[in-house]
Amino acid sequence: MTTTIRLHNTRTRQTEDLVPLIPGKVRMYVCGPTVYDRAHIGNARPVVVFDTLFRLLRHVYGAGNVTYVRNFTDVDDKINAKAAQTGRPIRDITDETIGWYHADMDALGALRPTHEPRATEYIGAMIAMISDLIDRGHAYAAEGHVLFDVRSYAEYGKLSGRSVDDMIAGARVEVAPYKRDPMDFVLWKPSDATLPGWDSPWGRGRPGWHIECSAMSKALLGETFDIHGGGIDLQFPHHENEIAQSCCANHSGQFANIWMHNEMLQVEGKKMSKSLGNFFTVRDLLDQGYPGEVIRFVYLQTHYAKPMDWTHDKAMQADATLRKWRALVAGVEAGKAHDHIVNALADNLNTSLATYWLHHMAAEIQDKQTDLDRGVSGLSYDSEYVAELRRTFLASAQLLGLLLPELGGWDEAGVDLAPWVNRLAGLRAEAMETKDFAPVDALKSALTTAGLEVRMSKAGVELLPGPGFDVGKLPVLE
Repeated sequence: MTTTIRLHNTRTRQTEDLVPLIPGKVRMYVCGPTVYDRAHIGNARPVVVFDTLFRLLRHVYGAGNVTYVRNFTDVDDKINAKAAQTGRPIRDITDETIGWYHADMDALGALRPTHEPRATEYIGAMIAMISDLIDRGHAYAAEGHVLFDVRSYAEYGKLSGRSVDDMIAGARVEVAPYKRDPMDFVLWKPSDATLPGWDSPWGRGRPGWHIECSAMSKALLGETFDIHGGGIDLQFPHHENEIAQSCCANHSGQFANIWMHNEMLQVEGKKMSKSLGNFFTVRDLLDQGYPGEVIRFVYLQTHYAKPMDWTHDKAMQADATLRKWRALVAGVEAGKAHDHIVNALADNLNTSLATYWLHHMAAEIQDKQTDLDRGVSGLSYDSEYVAELRRTFLASAQLLGLLLPELGGWDEAGVDLAPWVNRLAGLRAEAMETKDFAPVDALKSALTTAGLEVRMSKAGVELLPGPGFDVGKLPVLE
């Protein structure tokens, strides 16, 4: 069965079939970080969202037929300010920050994109695009700056749904004497001796923020490509400006086909801010003991187009669920992802529906395994059928970037629970003979107090660490 992926296009405000411009091949660009500090948990949301889309595209079209580009902005005034403050070379700061970013996003189970261009590697392409815009009458040089002439592009504002005049009335815009119009934006600006700069036809300087994504996407994906993504905070002005300059510079007059934006993130029901004490980087959460897989699972349970709320309770519930699911597929090899999961993701990346189906599948496996353990007669399935369900479940979870081998290890907390498993199994065997279950109940109670879920069936005894598992509370065995 051919899977049709449907995505909501911010620009047309319609949900549309994804029809690759090059049949059978998909090209996607997502705006990446400005590398001067660690990524906060709001920055991580588009990473998880578009990583999940990347996984779906690879599943449907084949890994070799999907090109995913996410940039690093390594020339920016915030980076310059940090270099001036710390006395460190800019390259040292950006290299270090990119290393942090990779480590933190790897911990969330995000695949590395096909290309991760650094803005400083494409300065020549930016200068060439700016020159084209001047030649076409869409940009002008003034006092060492080059600015895009917003009034020269009639479609400006279509993405955000506002007219230029409304934007001027409601937006904070940089007022400068060299601007023809308050909404004109910088493509190139001069650099003094203390700032990084490159030679250009307009003097030594550096690019404005918006031009870099247009130049890099064109260099790596072509003038037109299938999907452009990012957080909703980038819709205006960044993406609006990207569209304007790319469409005016490109011979086709076109740019990205489908625009996707994820909504914002809150923490415990409030906007994240340092003043409220609820500002966290991804590394903060990892260092606090939240496994990256748990963070990812919390994100996936809210549809990307809806605001999401990070809470400790959600994380604890995700932790407990993932521990159970990992126990469910221990020793299992992944099979083929279930159509329910693929179809949910293909329907505008409905990860909340996909996680619902994972819960449903896990419950079915547990119920059927329990019936088999109890020896229920007249069942229409056997152990091999349940084993196949487990393989399907694992493949389905992995399509969402969950239950991956590289994300494992956290669920066992590094503790060998075999001694307690053996003791409980032995006490249960004795109790079956003596009919005195008090020692069994006492040990179960102590293990539960330590944060373990105790499962006993004909198949044996299982101890599963829960979100509150405390090694120090394990009962001492004589």
